[in-house]
Amino acid sequence: MEVLKTLIIGSGPAGYTAAIYAARADLKPVLYTGMEPGGQLTTTTEVDNFPGYPEGIDGPTMMVQLQKQAERFGTEVRIDMINKVEFSKITGGIHKAFTSSGTELHAQTIIISTGATAKYLGLPSEQRLRGGGVSACAVCDGFFYKGQEVAIVGGGDTAAEEATYLAKICSKVTMLVRKDQMRASKAMQHRVTNTPNIDLRYNTEIEEVVGDQVVEGLRMRNNQTQTIEEIPITGLFIAIGHKPNTEIFKDQLDMDEAGYLITKGKTTATNLPGVFASGDVQDKEYRQAVTAAGTGCMAALDAERYLQEIED
Repeated sequence: MEVLKTLIIGSGPAGYTAAIYAARADLKPVLYTGMEPGGQLTTTTEVDNFPGYPEGIDGPTMMVQLQKQAERFGTEVRIDMINKVEFSKITGGIHKAFTSSGTELHAQTIIISTGATAKYLGLPSEQRLRGGGVSACAVCDGFFYKGQEVAIVGGGDTAAEEATYLAKICSKVTMLVRKDQMRASKAMQHRVTNTPNIDLRYNTEIEEVVGDQVVEGLRMRNNQTQTIEEIPITGLFIAIGHKPNTEIFKDQLDMDEAGYLITKGKTTATNLPGVFASGDVQDKEYRQAVTAAGTGCMAALDAERYLQEIED
């Protein structure tokens, strides 16, 4: 069986950037896209904060361009999903990966770029308007709602941080917390309550996101009084957490309590030799396309150095 120098699992900014650098280093990378080729950015209509695009670019187009760039240097992109792995624990060992179509792969190095999936409420109206005003990233998309009225759902530190961020650029932010208190730290709670244009609503849940093509309003329910209220908004931000796509790596790679892969120091190395992690799968702090791309570059360089070391 052929032994690949580098197998890349995942096709977002991290995976494609890793592929570009690995291919240029003559590692002949093979990249498996997973079930969502292009990752989370394929659900984002406009990317305005990635360097090099002065007029902005839509997410799907950006991912197609990254794929073409990776392929230009010799990356083989395969549309399939890796659903099982068997990692070697010894330096220079061969790692095994298995696809959903039944192919067994052997590789000297593996770069994991499977990302993290934003948690949504699961409402049909919310899913229908994703990309039409419903977003899971205030830092990514908040700028488009400058001077407008928006809402955010969540009660943790991320929700509090994003609410105060939105409050700086939006005229009003309605913050919906399902319980009678926030989970956020006291410092973050104080920041929210001390921001005058944040309307904090406890015991409040969304009934429906109003709008046909774009978000026009929000119908919400107080779960204590059952009172229904509708407010006009143009953007809805979901901040109830992310789930890293690391299920198939459990019991083999070190993870934190939330399931994010742990990397060593400033590198992308995991606890197993020849296995590297880049992008949102190991980053719960920043979760930006540009930082994912940066760690993708790092992972390819780390893989190249690892291969040089075992060959010397």
